[in-house]
Amino acid sequence: MSLYNKRGVSAQKEEVHKAVQHLDQGLYPNAFCKLYPDYLGNDENWVNVTHADGAGTKSILAYLYWKETGNASVWKGIAQDAIVMNLDDLLCVGIYDNILFSSTVDRNKLLIPGEVLEQIINGSAELFDKLKEYGVNIHYLGGETADVGDVVRTVAVNGTMTARWPKEKVISNDKIKPGDVIVGLAGFGTCNYDIAYNSGLGSNGLTSARHDVLNKFYATHFPETFEPKLSDDVVYIGKYKMTDVIEVKSEKLKVENINIGKLLLSPTRTFAPVIKTILENHFDAVHGLIHCSGGGQTKCLKYLPAPMKVVKDNLFAPPVIFDIIQDASGADAREMYQVFNMGTRMEVYTTEAAAAEIISIAQSFGVDAQIIGRVEESDKKELLIKVGGEELVF
Repeated sequence: MSLYNKRGVSAQKEEVHKAVQHLDQGLYPNAFCKLYPDYLGNDENWVNVTHADGAGTKSILAYLYWKETGNASVWKGIAQDAIVMNLDDLLCVGIYDNILFSSTVDRNKLLIPGEVLEQIINGSAELFDKLKEYGVNIHYLGGETADVGDVVRTVAVNGTMTARWPKEKVISNDKIKPGDVIVGLAGFGTCNYDIAYNSGLGSNGLTSARHDVLNKFYATHFPETFEPKLSDDVVYIGKYKMTDVIEVKSEKLKVENINIGKLLLSPTRTFAPVIKTILENHFDAVHGLIHCSGGGQTKCLKYLPAPMKVVKDNLFAPPVIFDIIQDASGADAREMYQVFNMGTRMEVYTTEAAAAEIISIAQSFGVDAQIIGRVEESDKKELLIKVGGEELVF
């Protein structure tokens, strides 16, 4: 059994998928988010979507960093994580504007004071203001903050997005077909709207990253940050403290030293400005969009519209944070690519003719992009990832 499973989490969420398998799959079963008839406006040419997601256990990393350094502003990044994990999922069905957002924060009041709540709320508002500069309008409608110390050990930061969207502008993934190429968008580095170097980790696999990278100091001093029934051999088994410094090479900022905490806590980068521009100018050329979140580089298998083979043989070289995690955990390449995005977090399935323009749009925002693979004919849904001389078949 992998360390990931021993910690009580699952990259593939098998039990969750089984629990919801009999629910209505919506109008477009292959779409990245469930889309339903226009119950809000009663127009057959429009769809409705309500989507929920959050920062997950990344909030525990923020808690540790805050306790160790006293820097409360780190919680603003957690607010961004909760928003972007919703927003970038909606991007994958073509929605990039006029979105409603409601936050849900569950906290243990004895450990999480009002100062933290202020940072989370202010961080949300600041991100929405920044996105408006790019024509992505998200309306912050408040939400629920509950003191539930009997339920959560520290804090859980989640959110819900709702939108009404014209059917003619929906990306359903039904157009993905053999012959398509896949343009990958990098989640790491420093783009035009990042405020600092981004490690590219995102908000998935953080339970594994936290326990594999950080050392027993945190188990001893902060027992509220892990499930007490876990075996000691999977709890904080790494060698680093949050403030330990790592050398990171960045061509744009010439960054040389960043501490482990900031690498683990890099706020999830949104691709909203990029995808908005792509869809406004090349909608017909976009056959599918996949956000490589839970399930990492295998996420695409769930949304293929028919039997076909996805080949990824030119993924970005994983940035340093993934090298640190793999070295600390001893995980093989197969598990790493199943759990983490490995630096390539958004996939655009498109024609070979349109790929260059899509790459150019991404690069105009400072987001690295390249053709990472292609779609081939097959009698079954399958994925081949070629990395480091290995062939990983899923």
